[in-house]
Amino acid sequence: MRTNPTGRQLRFGTELRKLRERAGLTSTEAGQLMGIKQTQVSNMEAGRVGVSAERVHTLASHYDCMDRALVQALSDMTAQRVRGWWEEYREILPGSLIDLAEMEHHAIRLTAGITAHVPGLLQIHDHAREVFRQVVPELSPPDIEHRLSFRIKRQAVLFNDSPTPYRAVIHEAALRMQFGGPAVTKKQLRHILDMSEHKHIAVQVIPFAAGAYPGSGQSILYARGAVPQLDTVHLDQSHGSALLDAEAQLDKYRVLLERMTDLALGPHASREFIHDIAQDL
Repeated sequence: MRTNPTGRQLRFGTELRKLRERAGLTSTEAGQLMGIKQTQVSNMEAGRVGVSAERVHTLASHYDCMDRALVQALSDMTAQRVRGWWEEYREILPGSLIDLAEMEHHAIRLTAGITAHVPGLLQIHDHAREVFRQVVPELSPPDIEHRLSFRIKRQAVLFNDSPTPYRAVIHEAALRMQFGGPAVTKKQLRHILDMSEHKHIAVQVIPFAAGAYPGSGQSILYARGAVPQLDTVHLDQSHGSALLDAEAQLDKYRVLLERMTDLALGPHASREFIHDIAQDL
């Protein structure tokens, strides 16, 4: 039995619980239908034990779930028990960062809305190092190096054989923030321009002139799952990160990102905007 389920394992169990609750069944009643103990149902829903694809379909049948796409997506999750590269950092970095990397790895599409920082997936080495130097409480040199290597490895989702489609909506403030000084900032902006040339990557800028907009104080990463019910929102905050998956929360952040995208310049105009900022440095 797992003592520390990963964020993905917890999410899988949560979705099983939602199916049961929609069916109006208690965990005891579900166990009776399955011929298992109530504790086993609870352990499945808490991510503490593995669940086979066959059992997912059996549970869905008992719960009268007619959403075939959701059931298949949950079934597919049982076959994706890979030990990812992020596991080597599990004893070194906060669990929330490990869950973020795993979420990005399994997402079918990623959308970021950023106000004050360049998105982590687009940061160059020198920029990221300076970001970590500003963390409070201060990180030790080894901790900075661990976080730096972890951040760079996360970027593989944009470079592998089947790169994840990615859209970054970045406020002008993040582009003008000089982490590491003018030379590093210019190099960082050039990198964003280079990345935006890839077909699977779209970068849009919200200029200061666009004025106020909802969600302006947050750094948002929206990870789209195989079905909308499996979408996840990652919020990066000063006191730590958070993963959100409640239906109302997902609806809220879809709207926020849609509004940010509508306010932003188009991809071509954004590249010209970034180029002009770099030229001024």
